[in-house]
Amino acid sequence: MCSFFMHNFKTPSLYYKNSPYQPEHFQIRSRARHYNEFWVDNLDMKLWKTFSIQKREDIAYYNTQSEFETEQFARHLNCLICQEMEAKGKDRVMFLCIGTDRSTGDSLGPLVGHKLRGRRLKGAAVIGTLDKPVHAMNLDLYARYIRLHYPDYVIVAIDASVGSPDHVGYATLGRGALQPGLGVSKELEAVGDIAITGIVGGAGSRDPVMLQSVRLSIVMKMADCICEGICLVERLWENAAII
Repeated sequence: MCSFFMHNFKTPSLYYKNSPYQPEHFQIRSRARHYNEFWVDNLDMKLWKTFSIQKREDIAYYNTQSEFETEQFARHLNCLICQEMEAKGKDRVMFLCIGTDRSTGDSLGPLVGHKLRGRRLKGAAVIGTLDKPVHAMNLDLYARYIRLHYPDYVIVAIDASVGSPDHVGYATLGRGALQPGLGVSKELEAVGDIAITGIVGGAGSRDPVMLQSVRLSIVMKMADCICEGICLVERLWENAAII
């Protein structure tokens, strides 16, 4: 499934300086809510989807196409995970990678999941890969499975998104759940405590062909950068355990 949402910001950019949690150059969009409705072609079905980000108080942007700031991304993600663990009394992490390899523009999640599985993360669970993707047709099933078998896990949801044409190729990171909805039959529940998205296209186009025409190189670079950032988080955990 492709959890797309609009990056329409109603508040100015804020820069958090001298913060122990956020580097000076994090570009934060504060208290913005995002909505989008458009046609997509998923698994040979035309589905009218409405997506929103719930409880998103800040979103940081990272350029994956040029000089990706891996360390800053990792430290920010680590901070969000630690905050969620403390707030919700959880002690483990899962990366829920959403999307399908049937569409280039929607393949970011499965690609990240595939790469993370190859790295054999010791401190985190991974669901959603190229071989076993999590998409619109099975997301409800996986959500129930996760609630039953992974109740003590902070969920980091990873998916593709659309936004401003100027932000294509950027990865976003923020606190909050992705909430996809399928207007043809039902609404799918929100998933995740933390959201990582990769902007694969501009939001102005409602053409389903747009997803098929996204350049694979853009998606691959985003997947590589996100994977490296997540792996660095695990190394931060290992170093903290040694200390």
